[in-house]
Amino acid sequence: MRADRLVALLALLQTRTQMTAAEVAEELEVSERTARRDLEALAMAGIPIYSQQGRNGGWRLLGGGRTDLSGLTSAEARALFLVAGPSSSATPEVRAALRKLVRALPEPFRQDAEAASSAVVVDPVSWGRTTPARPAPAHLDAVQAAVIEGTQVVLGYVARDGAATTRVVHPLGLATKVSTWYLVADTEAGMRTFRVERITSVEPTGEKVVRPEGFDLEEAWRMVTERVGQSWATASAHGYATADMVPVLRMVFGPRLRIGPAAADGRVEIELGGAHLRGLVAEIAGFGGAVEIVEPSDARQLLRAIAEELVSVYAEP
Repeated sequence: MRADRLVALLALLQTRTQMTAAEVAEELEVSERTARRDLEALAMAGIPIYSQQGRNGGWRLLGGGRTDLSGLTSAEARALFLVAGPSSSATPEVRAALRKLVRALPEPFRQDAEAASSAVVVDPVSWGRTTPARPAPAHLDAVQAAVIEGTQVVLGYVARDGAATTRVVHPLGLATKVSTWYLVADTEAGMRTFRVERITSVEPTGEKVVRPEGFDLEEAWRMVTERVGQSWATASAHGYATADMVPVLRMVFGPRLRIGPAAADGRVEIELGGAHLRGLVAEIAGFGGAVEIVEPSDARQLLRAIAEELVSVYAEP
């Protein structure tokens, strides 16, 4: 759920006695299905809203729509800001609104709410492979609590090679990449990233987390994605793209895209990476003439072959 929709949705529910999903959809200019999903997400996260079935049914805030945000419990405040937390999707106006919401909370809850608002970063770009949808990992709630409360934990973990380990870690934040969750934590060996679905146990030690000076979750995650992207992108192609296509390339290729200077014709120099050349070329082909590959020559030959195959299949009889 986008943070700006969350703020708008809560404001609507506070100012009106009751709203149907259709009315929410009309107000927020989204589909009714999206509105219903957002409402259910808030309810499941622990925000005090509920649905009333029947002819005159709809969604209400507890208290008949007059509930003040300062009446949230500590758990509800954390839930609210976890849903709103992915700051990468929030505009400056939304961030300002969230700061105002924090100030409306009782003093004891503010620290937890502020921690929750920066506990998660959402990364919509895949690693370049198909990532199927997954259910939430078994220990996600426990890890979230450790991040928000700033508590060290003894983490049980199974690595990709099957090796099982147990270690004390300082949980610093969570990242979700498409449908996979990762824990960013400090350890005796330095900063590490743990795939949450491979965590086998989470036991709080009662000791407070020691955050590295100047730590920023979004910056740390950016470094992780760049390192991982570079490690497996063994094939590369160099060329040019139209300026209006660069944002789309960023979204599709993520850390596998390097951007250079603009050429004389206004196009932007680019370098793209992939696990293997044929798969990389197949991705590039979808951009048509908006992307021109200059080298390697093997990539140009593969693109030419794809173009010829498409012409033979789709040419008018």
